[in-house]
Amino acid sequence: MTYVITSPCIDVQDQACVEVCPVDCIHFDEGEDRMLYINPDECIDCGACEPACPVSAIFAEDDVPAEEAKFPELNVRWYTDKASVREEVNALKPA
Repeated sequence: MTYVITSPCIDVQDQACVEVCPVDCIHFDEGEDRMLYINPDECIDCGACEPACPVSAIFAEDDVPAEEAKFPELNVRWYTDKASVREEVNALKPA
């Protein structure tokens, strides 16, 4: 299991989660991304990021709400196809 960042992060990008992550598995490209992403291959499931998020956007993968069901896959795919994920995020929540 890994942690997942979901839609409340879009256009917030507070980065408190980045500061508390002991393995630096949370990423985004400044100026390119509207939200942050957790690398499931690097996440050690410590959960430190979840309470640090001021908008409650982070969930354990098994606890992602049904309305956020796309986000586990988006977090994974961002690491191999950033452009398609950016398009999908823009479609889910237009700027």
